[in-house]
Amino acid sequence: MNTLFNSVETTKPLAELQSILSSDQLPKISKQALRTTLKASTIDEVFATIFSNITSGVLLINFLLQLGANSVEIGLLSSIPMLVNVIQPLGAYIADRMTSRHWYVLLIFGPARLLWLFLVGGIAWFSWHNGDSRQLVTLSLGIILISSILISCGCSPWFSWMAALVPHRLRGRYFGFRNSAASLTNLICVPVLGFAISSWPGGSIQGYGVVLLLGIVFGIVSLICQFWMTDVNPQITHSSKPSPQQTEIVHSQPEILNIFKNTNYLQLVIYLSLWTFGMNLSVPFFNIYMLRNLNLNIGLVTIYTSLVAGATLLTLIFWGKLADRLGNRPLLLLVGTLMAVSPLFWLGVGTDSVSVWIWIPLIQLMSGAFGAAITLCGSNIQMEVAPVDRPSQYFAIAAAVMGITGGLGSAVGGFLADLDATGGLPGLFVISAVLRLIALLPLVFVQEPRSQHVVQIIRNIFRKEPQAQSHLPL
Repeated sequence: MNTLFNSVETTKPLAELQSILSSDQLPKISKQALRTTLKASTIDEVFATIFSNITSGVLLINFLLQLGANSVEIGLLSSIPMLVNVIQPLGAYIADRMTSRHWYVLLIFGPARLLWLFLVGGIAWFSWHNGDSRQLVTLSLGIILISSILISCGCSPWFSWMAALVPHRLRGRYFGFRNSAASLTNLICVPVLGFAISSWPGGSIQGYGVVLLLGIVFGIVSLICQFWMTDVNPQITHSSKPSPQQTEIVHSQPEILNIFKNTNYLQLVIYLSLWTFGMNLSVPFFNIYMLRNLNLNIGLVTIYTSLVAGATLLTLIFWGKLADRLGNRPLLLLVGTLMAVSPLFWLGVGTDSVSVWIWIPLIQLMSGAFGAAITLCGSNIQMEVAPVDRPSQYFAIAAAVMGITGGLGSAVGGFLADLDATGGLPGLFVISAVLRLIALLPLVFVQEPRSQHVVQIIRNIFRKEPQAQSHLPL
């Protein structure tokens, strides 16, 4: 699913990851131990990606639709993982009082993944005894809720563990390579698993149960890989003498309410919250539209989903270079306008061959390419606009607000999709497009250092002249 920002099991804002990775207190490990750690972490990510693709996204959505889940329940599927992010500080608080990052992560993510065995058992009972499909939907949502809570308690400690292990000089290259490995895995495994489910002799529900069991095995294998990663004792790290800058940040934390006096950052947060709400109002339901309204095969839909991942992978470097040259705000406005109206393109999609083989792939490719720009620039502009004295407080507020609005967007979208007054899913797509355009209005007034003037960029495109620097608002 395309959201503004991507987690360990789901995704974390790049800005928050950068703030966590800014720690200077790193344990000293040998070069050989570091190589082993980085290789194990990469393999861990590959297997974890397979597990995550099976227990979320289009494969899980198709499974619930086969059971008769309605749009509200599909909305809960998307909103629950985002809403439970509010308990992340609790997980960080508990983890900081443990003596091992490795064992804390294992105790959190191990049960979160093993919980899905209950769903495997439920599917087996349903297949052999013609059980109640509604009970299986309820069981699925319950597992999603509990596992999401556990995952939220483990995200920040996991990132802190990686921050302590990966040297600063290697972080850009290593995490770029690691994320690319995950994207490639996602690109390959989603369509393969989709075709396996759709072609299973016992039906797609039974097929999903078999694939889910395989995914749990991969999830456990990824945790086993972590035994080759160097452990970190947070008690030793926290006992180290903090730097003057860290001391200043700690002393300034009681003044967190001063953040709300920063008008420029508040305007950015308003944009981020409105945009996330507008995105999640429709994004979780594009797959439903293809599976339910257009009655497309799950194998074909997974190929479309992979096109999004492929377009994102291919365009990230391009958007990064362009953002360095023009600024993040101009790209968010220009690309955001195209991304805002993209839900309207689904209104012309049908079951004819042109729609199936040309129109839908083009929409998915555009969503992946433009979504990569929005994700990248949306994270980077926070680092540009937030003050340098206590950026983590600003990032935390933005992440919390986006988690709440994103979760509400999915829940409200599920409710509106079943209302006749809104016109069903097509009407929901129109509402989402309007709200996305409205969300761009606060961004017009945001000031970003070193960004170019949007009007001047457009003029230079038509004049084919070098673009001049400007710090004027739109």
